[in-house]
Amino acid sequence: MGSLPLYRLLTLLFLLSAASDVHGSNICTSQGVTACQQCLAVHPSCAWCSQEEFGKGGSSTSRCDLKENLLKGGCSQAALEFPTSSVTTQRDDPLSNKASGTGGDVTQIKPQKLHMVLRPGDAQRFTVSVRQVADYPVDLYYLMDLSFSMKDDLARLVTLGNDLAKAMGRTTSNLRMGFGAFVDKTASPFMVTYPPESVVNPCDTISEVCQAQFGFKHVLSLTETVARFTEEVEKQQVSRNRDAPEGGFDAVLQAVVCKERIGWRPDASHLLVFTTDAKTHIALDGRIAGIVQPNDGLCHLDSDNVYNKTTVLDYPSLGLINEKISDNNINLIFAVTKYVEPLYKETNLTDCFSAALLSQEYSNLIAGTTVGTLSDDSGNVIQLIEQAYAKIRSEVELEQVDVPEELDLSFNATCLNGEVIKGLKSCSGLKIGDTVSFSVEAQLRGCPKEKSRTFSIKPRGFKDSLDITVEFACGCNCEASAVVDSPLCSDGNGTRECGVCQCHQGRLGPHCECSVEDYSPSDDANCIPKPGSPICNGRGDCLCGQCSCHASEFGQVWGKYCECDDFNCLRFKGALCSGHGKCSCGICQCDAGWKGENCNCSTRIDTCTSSIGLLCTGRGNCECGVCQCTQPGAYGETCEKCPTCPDSCTIKKTPPTLQQLLNRLKLDSLSSHDFLPSVFHDTNAVNCSYKDVDDCVVHFQYYEDDSGKSILFVVKEPECPEGPDILVVLLAVAGAILLLGLAGLLIWKLLVTIHDRREFAKFEEERAKAKWDTANNPLYKQATSTFKNVAYRGN
Repeated sequence: MGSLPLYRLLTLLFLLSAASDVHGSNICTSQGVTACQQCLAVHPSCAWCSQEEFGKGGSSTSRCDLKENLLKGGCSQAALEFPTSSVTTQRDDPLSNKASGTGGDVTQIKPQKLHMVLRPGDAQRFTVSVRQVADYPVDLYYLMDLSFSMKDDLARLVTLGNDLAKAMGRTTSNLRMGFGAFVDKTASPFMVTYPPESVVNPCDTISEVCQAQFGFKHVLSLTETVARFTEEVEKQQVSRNRDAPEGGFDAVLQAVVCKERIGWRPDASHLLVFTTDAKTHIALDGRIAGIVQPNDGLCHLDSDNVYNKTTVLDYPSLGLINEKISDNNINLIFAVTKYVEPLYKETNLTDCFSAALLSQEYSNLIAGTTVGTLSDDSGNVIQLIEQAYAKIRSEVELEQVDVPEELDLSFNATCLNGEVIKGLKSCSGLKIGDTVSFSVEAQLRGCPKEKSRTFSIKPRGFKDSLDITVEFACGCNCEASAVVDSPLCSDGNGTRECGVCQCHQGRLGPHCECSVEDYSPSDDANCIPKPGSPICNGRGDCLCGQCSCHASEFGQVWGKYCECDDFNCLRFKGALCSGHGKCSCGICQCDAGWKGENCNCSTRIDTCTSSIGLLCTGRGNCECGVCQCTQPGAYGETCEKCPTCPDSCTIKKTPPTLQQLLNRLKLDSLSSHDFLPSVFHDTNAVNCSYKDVDDCVVHFQYYEDDSGKSILFVVKEPECPEGPDILVVLLAVAGAILLLGLAGLLIWKLLVTIHDRREFAKFEEERAKAKWDTANNPLYKQATSTFKNVAYRGN
């Protein structure tokens, strides 16, 4: 019930109230409408009875009422005008897995054709599936800046043709390559005109040879022959213009819209690689050269494949380029140098419109573009193209084409792992072969002039599309049998249509029986709601005893006493019903997704869902799409920050609830049939684990239902530690004792060895100190003594 749109909930409430009180007022009867078409526009639950003489002798007096009330009031099923909304699939071919040789029978979107019937205020849902097939054909058109600063880039490109083909060949076996070049408009001050020789050779003043300046030149149509690409690139020469910005967007537009000349295949992925090292002129820059005619977005290539309106049409606007790229399924790749990359780069902006205008970041204004930083000599262009194409193939984004203004489309994306993201119409991070789906709700806000319209939903850059023909159920079948100047309308004073008279000018009454000229003051009593009140509440005139409500510049006034209007309802920030509802007789009828007296309260809860899947992290309430934190100390958008709060698992794993469950499981010997299957995956559930006194770990999920009741689900059998193996324990103990004994012996042996070595060293040291001669007795003294006469000085 919570996922039903608001209008369906209202319908259910109306039907329930009608069941208890057939004569009670409801949204259909309160409007006071007098025509079938007006009745159908009040609400999708309203029906009209076109049966003649309906209401006489019956219980119902209003032809515009709930269907159930009209049937109970005596209206026949054949006279009941109650169109219902529906969706019919007219073509639903299966998705392809791989492209064929030509790509002609490839299907990347499902279904392909729908027929829809919608009543005003009603909505219908349908699902779109998209798959990026493998080996899809690729058309790659290389659009190069040939101003003088790109001279080394041109020389490098000559050597990269084969390598580029090989690199793209890893992605597709069906590749075609083409080449085009641009400089700038051939008019002063964009062009070097002095000296006169510079027109032919603009590089003459710097002693170089260049070709004459040109706006855009288509050199090589898309071809499978890589040698032709290299051959044509070798023939090219750089040129030179006067100012720094180039005329690249002139070239981009011509490369996009000249489909036959370029050779874009309808069943291929279209890559337009734009390489430059400079800024680019945009719309209105042409006024500097006196060029004021806006770009018409058409192809203007002459017989030599040169853009021949360069001096006639202004540079194209970013909006025009965006439109043409989308219409022709082009994926634009900006390969630009680091110097100008900020001008082209992609940035996540909170206010894309204002920030992009301030920074002129083209990729934010031209949908579906990618940006890469080009080296000074374009040596890394192959890697840039590979990376850009990989990014293109990893993303799917839906775009709408020719959707009526009265039709609102809302999207929910189901991307990888089945994750549903509300309000999103794109998926990223995909691999070739992945299938994603989008739930689309189409709601009709009003009735267009046409009875039907066909629009498309398609993935950006794809040729495949879902074509939807929507039929607006705004009229009634009984209108076709209307009788002009019917005798039932006071002898021709009105048109009998759908069981009622639509009176001519100056006539009033159910059967146009009253003339405004026959007005009598006594009739005013029928136009006063209560004594003392002004006639028709001061918002109408009493004519023939009936209130004829005044027209108002603010909106519509209606009712028996002109008591209702569609502009006196509560406002929020100056907007009637906050801009999210319809004012009906002083009450805001809120659109789907909104509630409250002034429809300023969003019913979305995804904005309150925290990263762990709980609403407001279990610490607050989601009110009007915003978390109101109730846990002391909690703060943040989803109350996720709370330094003093325990986590959800800590709070909910304590007794008695979980302990009672564990005790029951223990008594049942933990048999498998006592465990609930792990199929509970509510978005508000938290996965937790709990270790009991026996060291058993129980994995469970905690969930709080709408009433606040706590629910615990055991999702797998408790993981308990196993008992010890006796044999292993004995062997381990014996082994430990043996190891300890051996260790002790080794230590004892080591100590003894050390002691012996020390004693031996001491003995050797003492022996070395004995210096006597073993041949003489140290106690023996000779008998002869020798003395020296110190006074003797002889020779």
